[in-house]
Amino acid sequence: MSDDRIPVVVGVGEISDRPADLMESLEPLELMSRALQEANEDAGCTLLAEIDSLDVVNLISWRYADVAAQLATKLRIAPRRAVYGPVGGESPVRYLHEAALRVARGESTVGAIVGGEASHSVAAARKAGLVLPWTAFSKVGPPTLRIEDILHAQAIKLGAAQPITVYPFYETASAGHWGQTPSEALAESGMLWSKYATIAASNPSSWLKRRYSADEIVTPSSDNRLIAWPYTKLMVANPMVNQGAAVIVTSLARARAAGIPSDRMIHVWGGADATEPRDYLQRDQYFESHAQAAVLEAANTLTGAADFDALELYSCFPCVPKMARRALGLGSNVDTTVTGGLTFFGAPLNNYMTHAICAMVRRLRSVGGIGLLYGQGEFVTKHHALVISSEPPQRRLSQSTSVQVEANRRRGHVPLFSADAVGSASVETFTIIYDRNGVPNQGVVIVRMADGGRAMARVPVDDERSLDCLVDPNRSPIGIEGALSEGPDGVTEWRIVE
Repeated sequence: MSDDRIPVVVGVGEISDRPADLMESLEPLELMSRALQEANEDAGCTLLAEIDSLDVVNLISWRYADVAAQLATKLRIAPRRAVYGPVGGESPVRYLHEAALRVARGESTVGAIVGGEASHSVAAARKAGLVLPWTAFSKVGPPTLRIEDILHAQAIKLGAAQPITVYPFYETASAGHWGQTPSEALAESGMLWSKYATIAASNPSSWLKRRYSADEIVTPSSDNRLIAWPYTKLMVANPMVNQGAAVIVTSLARARAAGIPSDRMIHVWGGADATEPRDYLQRDQYFESHAQAAVLEAANTLTGAADFDALELYSCFPCVPKMARRALGLGSNVDTTVTGGLTFFGAPLNNYMTHAICAMVRRLRSVGGIGLLYGQGEFVTKHHALVISSEPPQRRLSQSTSVQVEANRRRGHVPLFSADAVGSASVETFTIIYDRNGVPNQGVVIVRMADGGRAMARVPVDDERSLDCLVDPNRSPIGIEGALSEGPDGVTEWRIVE
């Protein structure tokens, strides 16, 4: 392999902004600019002006007319390619992989991935009635993802159309599939998240730096309200942060010419990607993701007989790393993050995995070895895994990344969905949605009919018997029988049969 076709990560940079004066908050454009300058300094040379490919992670907290062009102008760089990407928590991993592939094809010499969010300042300013002195909020921008375009109308009608109300379906279904009682599943989540909190506490860029016990995390309280069963506030991603991160990748030849020491270079070995159907009601089941398993198993094969020395398994909600570690065949004793997770490190929306890349690069520089980066987006929908290492790869970086054929091969029969089904139906999975005071609004169940079909229904808040049965800590509710009927407002309801 020619040195000018071998991609290496040479610079990483992060920033966490906590201004004493809200009016001095850094806007996302400034967070990205500073993070990229930090990455340039981390590389120990002046690669910033040589960036020929720039990927900007999709941002939510502020809108710019053309953020990639504005960032390039601000940094006084002129990349031939400057792209603002779509929504997706997996996207930073994909961008790094694609940047490496461009280097391997000879299409790029220096690439950068960067993102930034200032949701904390935006929310605080809105609450205080302040106008932040930032770049004017653009009235126009790139097209945004419309939930109506990807989810079934029934899911939207029942309020199960946001990540916090969808991932619990996988949480409860997977626990039942693994033979866990709800209390056992909750205990696993608490122990896992407590480890994340501990790692975040030692990460200088983390938003929350307090260690939490497993009990603190899973026990509802005035400061830790239930949001969607079984998730409390301390079990979900925390987007109220001001954080930015950037990564610089170049060729081995350019890195050597720039005088970068070999122990500062992290090699990209390869990875894989696959997706699930975007409408989650059109999936075969909810206890595992075939796309997740396919990309992780493909990543595993890149190591040969070696094990991963460090992991970053996406952690928007506990079910994701719990499913991922099982797909990898790992025990519960492994550390599944080097960063701290989206609850405690912080969740700068689509940009968390850029921070994870930074943390993984620092870990591999420090102790060496092989690292796995796994990101995920939408509703357990988009999956991307990437293997990076302190050691050079033994083979050429493969330009083939998709394992969609394998993911599709694993997929079973998809039940026919009905929005107005009636009659006997058993619980396939469920959640309960709570208000801001921790009071139940309603339950939402996905059920299977006697003929094998699927439906989605409300469990009325006044049906305490059904709700109590669903959250019995000692018995999985998966498979419990009930009946569907039309509610007084025309919405399908499910109740346990007397």
